[in-house]
Amino acid sequence: MRNCTAEFFIEPFEEGVLGSHVRSGIAAMEAAGLTVSMGPFGSTVTGDLREVSSALGAMVNAAAIDGAQSVRVEVMIDPS
Repeated sequence: MRNCTAEFFIEPFEEGVLGSHVRSGIAAMEAAGLTVSMGPFGSTVTGDLREVSSALGAMVNAAAIDGAQSVRVEVMIDPS
């Protein structure tokens, strides 16, 4: 099993406001059984590479349906 950490940023972003497009994206990750950590510049999840990569597609789709204009994702794969 290979693990990874994915960081994602859903826009438009308005400081202090969690838009429905952001909430939908986070909900999709949580529905996949992942724990989302929210930070000041994005959110992160850590888990099995297959589970995370599958959940990322659902997250992008959910955010886009709810009005996201951009979703940036970076995936760091554990080398071991």
